[in-house]
Amino acid sequence: MAKVKTNYTCSDCGAISSKWTGQCAACHQWNTMVESVVEAPGVNRLSNQQQYKSLAQTAPVLSLADIEAVDVPRFGTGIEEFDRVLGGGLVAGGVVLIGGDPGIGKSTLLLQALANISQVKNTLYVSGEESGAQIALRARRLAVDARDLKLQAEIQLEKILGTLETLKPEVAVIDSIQTIYSDALSSAPGSVAQVRECAAQLTRMAKQTGVTIILVGHVTKEGALAGPRVLEHIVDTVLYFEGDTQSSFRLVRAIKNRFGAVNELGVFAMTEKGLKGVSNPSALFLSQHDSQVPGSCVMVTQEGTRPLLVEIQALVDTSHLPNARRLSVGLEQNRLAMLLAVLHRHAGVAAFDQDVFINAVGGVKITEPAADLAVLLAINSSMRSKPLPRGLVVFGEVGLAGEIRPAPRGQERLREAAKLGFSIAMIPKSNVPKQPIEGMRIVAVERIDEAFNRLRELD
Repeated sequence: MAKVKTNYTCSDCGAISSKWTGQCAACHQWNTMVESVVEAPGVNRLSNQQQYKSLAQTAPVLSLADIEAVDVPRFGTGIEEFDRVLGGGLVAGGVVLIGGDPGIGKSTLLLQALANISQVKNTLYVSGEESGAQIALRARRLAVDARDLKLQAEIQLEKILGTLETLKPEVAVIDSIQTIYSDALSSAPGSVAQVRECAAQLTRMAKQTGVTIILVGHVTKEGALAGPRVLEHIVDTVLYFEGDTQSSFRLVRAIKNRFGAVNELGVFAMTEKGLKGVSNPSALFLSQHDSQVPGSCVMVTQEGTRPLLVEIQALVDTSHLPNARRLSVGLEQNRLAMLLAVLHRHAGVAAFDQDVFINAVGGVKITEPAADLAVLLAINSSMRSKPLPRGLVVFGEVGLAGEIRPAPRGQERLREAAKLGFSIAMIPKSNVPKQPIEGMRIVAVERIDEAFNRLRELD
């Protein structure tokens, strides 16, 4: 019996090596080389002409000026927050990839959305992880009207493509892409080759027929989508579920969207009847204190087109270790170390012998640098054991020279804060609005030391 030949494929970039190495030579990632079976050279992967037909009969070369640019028509899912993340709704022929931790609500959200769409469109739910009875029980528990929703429990790619060709649904959900396998490959389901090939064939089917396909993806223990990185390049839209499974709140964030804006955020609450959209998400990220407490500062962050108010909490305590601890939850830890250096150099506040802990309330992850000023004010408040003035909201990026740089869409942030009752805003000087905002006092600052001086005046 001939020995089965294997090679090693990088799960991040797809590079192939004949032997295992700890670090990928192409993308330099560690521990990403996965063993897979080498396909026999005699296998003809293009034997099924119907499955692998080209995207179009002809592909003429056109001048860009001769191509008419039209808006892509969309249709809603019946869930407002989900439509917001998608950029207004689903697109015919689009491929959406949604990933998240186990049990966070991916299948629940898609079953709710597909049940709503099935009222007006032909839909198909392909389950590779659960039986039809399990999905029927979930639909009954969620109290959704899924009478017109068609279901198929299948993991073989060729049978799924045949069903799509026969039923011609307008929207199809594949749950999940890691369970699907193709007979053209001998590797196991979930391997790099299978995930890449199955996703490519489903995407080709979507572009040929105009069916909207939603793929569910597993994530690794680091939180990234499992499988090759090319999976995210193939699809049109990539969505991530965020949030703690122990909490009732879920965040859905758009990382990539060819048909809309990225970094849009949808906020949901997990209830007995499934995921429900939250109309006022800022309330989730603000603690309800009876009185002002030290180390707490409210900032306005911009998630896509939506301004959100988030409370930044800081705890500074004397360190009893040779190296003081620096811990950041929801914000970048390396940026915290940089801000502490700026705080010492340009404001004269030393924290080298202090343990510093930073937390963004509600489990939200803040990636924009406009949170810098709020972090420094919260740290200073905790060190002084003195709360910040009531009704204060801040935003602004802090540079290495101690300057406070402007943040984009400053007026939208201020209007959102004023709508929620905040009366004082400490912002970069470049973000001062041309027209005053009713009920809000603007404190414009240019440097971090100036911000601390103005803060003492407000006290």
